[in-house]
Parts: sequence; structure tokens; C-alpha cells
Amino acid sequence: MRICVIDGQGGGIGSVIIKRLKEEFGESVEVLALGTNGIATAQMMKARANRGASGENAIVRTVQTADVVIGTLSIVLANSMMGELTPAVAEAVASCPAEKILLPLTQEAVVLAGVVSQPLPHLVEGVVNKLKGLVDKANV
Repeated sequence: MRICVIDGQGGGIGSVIIKRLKEEFGESVEVLALGTNGIATAQMMKARANRGASGENAIVRTVQTADVVIGTLSIVLANSMMGELTPAVAEAVASCPAEKILLPLTQEAVVLAGVVSQPLPHLVEGVVNKLKGLVDKANV
């Protein structure tokens, strides 16, 4: 299974996600770090992603080959992350055939009605649990 984790700015959230995925799944899944900038990618690579790439074209091309895309809600919002997330990236992520697991976190002027605020570790556990179901389904 090929999992793309997308993050921008400092790559902190993506790093937490990747670290937890590697703890849970080891090398049974391929985790690709896709950063909107080189710093984000470098941080996610330190968290033990299998491979990484940076920038709009890398993200647009790579998500088309993913089984699962993981990131914050911002990865489908054009011009989010202080402009780092381009409209082309938002469109590519939203329209790619991969399952998308989005954390309800954003710095944008977006409110998700009915979503209870949770700390990042709890959200990441939710990602892992959802991914377990997808991995089990793929192995059947």
C-alpha cells in the first residue's frame, strides 16, 4: 500500500503522522513524504518516510499513484498554509482516486460544524485506526 502524507510549513504534523504510521505498520506500507517546501519534506524524512519530494509538481504527480492520502483539511483548500498549498495541489488531492484521510485542523477561516476539537495525538490515532481498516481490506 502506498500512503502519501502531505504537509507544509515546518512539516511538524506530517512528521507526527509518519512516525506513528511507521511504529504501527513498519515496512509493510510505503510512506511518501510530500512537502509543499523542502523543510517540510526534510522533517518528514527524518520521521522515517520511505521517500520524499517537494513542491507542486511532485505532489500533483505523486498523489495520482497513491492508495491513501493523509494530511490536514488544508490539503484540499486552495491557497491554504499561507499560500504554500496551491490551487493545483488542492485540486489534484481532491480529485485523485486515493482514499483521503483528513485531520480537521486548519489555520484558515474554515469552521467544521459538529466536529469536536481533539489534541493531535488523538487525531493521529484516528488516522491509524482508519488505515488499519483499509490495510485489512486490501489484504483480503
